[in-house]
Amino acid sequence: MSAARIETLAWALIYGGIIAASLGWFTEDHNVGLGWTLMVGGAGAVVAGIVLVVVRSRLKP
Repeated sequence: MSAARIETLAWALIYGGIIAASLGWFTEDHNVGLGWTLMVGGAGAVVAGIVLVVVRSRLKP
């Protein structure tokens, strides 16, 4: 996997996770199960994106 592809995937996961977690936070008032699922899934995506940023930073050019 190329460095550019890893970087693109990392930022997509980070921004997508932030959006999902935000939607979960606002949805929690109406549907607790769906809200928590979105928040936990979004947080997991953000963590995965951060891990990919670290992996990308350690790759040799």
